Amino acid sequence: MTKIVLLEKIHQSAVAHFQNSGFDNIVQLPTALTGQALIEALADTDVIGIRSQSQITAEVLKAAPKLRAIGCFCIGTNQVDLITAAAKGIPVFNAPFSNTRSVAELVIAQAILLLRRIPEKNAKTHRGQWDKSAAGAYEMRGKTLGIVGYGNIGAQVGILAESVGMRVRYYDIESKLPLGNASAAPTLEDLMREADVVTLHVPGGSGTVNLITRERIGLMKPSAVLINASRGGVVEIDALRDSLVEKKVAGAAIDVFPVEPKNEKEEFVSPLRGLDNVILTPHIGGSTEEAQENIGKEVSDKLVRFLKAGTTRWAVNFPEVPHREKQARSRILNTHRNEPGVIARMNADFAEAGLNIVAQYLETKGPIGYVITDVDAVIPPSVMQKICREPATIRCELI
Repeated sequence: MTKIVLLEKIHQSAVAHFQNSGFDNIVQLPTALTGQALIEALADTDVIGIRSQSQITAEVLKAAPKLRAIGCFCIGTNQVDLITAAAKGIPVFNAPFSNTRSVAELVIAQAILLLRRIPEKNAKTHRGQWDKSAAGAYEMRGKTLGIVGYGNIGAQVGILAESVGMRVRYYDIESKLPLGNASAAPTLEDLMREADVVTLHVPGGSGTVNLITRERIGLMKPSAVLINASRGGVVEIDALRDSLVEKKVAGAAIDVFPVEPKNEKEEFVSPLRGLDNVILTPHIGGSTEEAQENIGKEVSDKLVRFLKAGTTRWAVNFPEVPHREKQARSRILNTHRNEPGVIARMNADFAEAGLNIVAQYLETKGPIGYVITDVDAVIPPSVMQKICREPATIRCELI
């Protein structure tokens, strides 16, 4: 029986979808697991569902012989060793769209609060100070929003910002079609100079670590604010703190951090704590009931399609074969090294056994090939064993 383990309080919409699809062996754990505890949890697991805290490293993957698929119930996948997973024939799925609106709404709300200097006014009022000054407080209308990373969330933020009268500029390393009246800035430095609000929506990875350096923060207007709801390593936090303390920038809202607590009992530590002109939130950009329900449905549906039909569409590390209904008695899923002759030898094995192929779907991605083959008969164990013993085969299974 297929065993599914869900960590980190994944929404019940995922559980319901698995159960409605015939998968009842589901283990739910409320927190992330680390080290040996994670390895033990995956020892006999077919599918693991995680959010952002569980680290699926090469060591963990090598100790999980039964693992067939990984579901990241969030946008990011940098908590998974994607290369090792692919090399073991394990597709990784995520939810790149489901929390887009929730993150975008939070960014707009934070932009309004920062431009109006609400964090400082709020802190002072709690201390008994009555500061009614309008100095440094601005409307959003007519101001420039600078979006760094014009993907799904960045574009949605731009649309919402235009609706309240902002001018939208964006910078992306790839050419992107602008939505609404947004326009591209020629360089990141140009964007940092002209924006009244800079909001970050870039992916994780080595290419974006410390993207917002001390020098780039120094290009911002003294009245400008910075918002980061992307990845914790994107901003040089110490440089940001210095700029905030020295009033070189007016404020910041940070939802993601280089180091985050693994659970609610662990203390959150950051050099930004205690600053009146900073909004700190505990990685809750996508933490709305609507977003979590949608994420649960989206990722569990991708996993169910893979388990039932071998579908790898939207896998982030794997050749993408779109959903195809099973058209025959048997379906073979074959992950292999992408080299000449693999499919020819496999098909020869079918022909030698008198088996007729009624459909076949092949895709490759870098060193990995993935083929789904439908055969109109029961596959004898001897044929499966022969295919699985092929030197180029990474993983071979029968549906």
